[in-house]
Amino acid sequence: MRVVPDPYLPGHGDLRYTVEHYDLALDYRLTTNRLDAVATLRVVAREATDALRLDLSGLHVSRVRVGGAKPKKYTHKDRVLTLKLAHPLAAGEPTTVEVAYAGKPGPVPGAHGPAGWEELTDGVLVASQPYGAPSFYPCNDRADDKASYRIAVTTDPEYAVVATGRPTGTSTRAGRTTWVFEEAAPTASYLVSIVIGRLAAEPLPGSGGRVTLHRPRGRAVPPASPLLRLPAMLDALEGWFGPYPLPDFRAVVVDEPLEIPLEAQGMASFGTNHLVDDWDNERLVVHELAHQWFGNKVTSGLLRDIWLHEGFACYTEWLWSEARGLLTADERAARHHKALPMQQQTTPLADPGMPAMFDEWVYKRGALTLHALRVALGDAAFFAVCRSWVAEHSVASTTTFVDHVARVTGTDQSALLATWLDAVKLPGCPRLRA
Repeated sequence: MRVVPDPYLPGHGDLRYTVEHYDLALDYRLTTNRLDAVATLRVVAREATDALRLDLSGLHVSRVRVGGAKPKKYTHKDRVLTLKLAHPLAAGEPTTVEVAYAGKPGPVPGAHGPAGWEELTDGVLVASQPYGAPSFYPCNDRADDKASYRIAVTTDPEYAVVATGRPTGTSTRAGRTTWVFEEAAPTASYLVSIVIGRLAAEPLPGSGGRVTLHRPRGRAVPPASPLLRLPAMLDALEGWFGPYPLPDFRAVVVDEPLEIPLEAQGMASFGTNHLVDDWDNERLVVHELAHQWFGNKVTSGLLRDIWLHEGFACYTEWLWSEARGLLTADERAARHHKALPMQQQTTPLADPGMPAMFDEWVYKRGALTLHALRVALGDAAFFAVCRSWVAEHSVASTTTFVDHVARVTGTDQSALLATWLDAVKLPGCPRLRA
């Protein structure tokens, strides 16, 4: 797949290098919203270069080292940290970049509102999609530049930390507790999350230890909460899409309501309002779980292909509805197809434009695209496409998906898919049953 700048994220990312690994040491004080941190990046030059650019917003840089030595010069302006190298890198040459920085972290502004580091009433939530990662660490903020991570968060001992990666231990020193997490799976920068709060952890029965619920201490989870159905959801999704891509999944409930939940690598964050047992909450829970396959394991290299994340996650809601004995996928498709003309779609699904990328019609038309494909292929071939898509890809595009369908099924579905992906006019509603 050709590496190009993402037009939906102007000013983010650098094509001259890739990051293999991030090591983040974060020391955070909640009472003053003060972050002192050191980030060490293991990078490889994609081309010969005498400069590197990193994304970092609203924090003060105090020290930079490249390969252990001072760079010729560095400047930090307009959320961009630019390094002039003392010794240019050849194409394919590895090095390390170490950045010490500090300040009061806050979200990054953008077309979809602020994203990234957010202070809660009593804690912190980092939800970085789509441009918030630079709010707390220097990164090559591109969805296609996936890396492994080690994250160490030191904070006040009465608080718990949940972050991207498997927890590998905690230690307390001088009245401060450090929580360490390691993520070996290739992870996009916007999928790195941290939650700090007064949280209790409980493995969910029926998950074989693979699903943990982190909830506010002292707040009981209602016995019919949709979050308690996560083990059954995990089993169902593995049947449709293949093995869960990571060792475990953590659902984190922060101690206040949230407008929407949001996925990250191996975890998702919810508000106390999402504990209530109703279909809207249940569909959101299974939606965020589905993103572990679609969006996290297979990530769109460019944001214009966001339907490959949201369409699959939305279609998973319909599959789960049918599995639960609620409305069938056909019935969900008919309902949403009927509502779509009221949503004033003016751009194609395959390139909706940055302002529209999270519009409801992108989610629902994406799901209808998959339903149409299922109608055309039949269940056996459709789910074979889904499972092999996840198994074989890490960074992908709409073109990659169309080609994948043809290769796996031996049939050319490009004309069908084009009516849903490339045209603005809404095709007729696909139906599995008469």
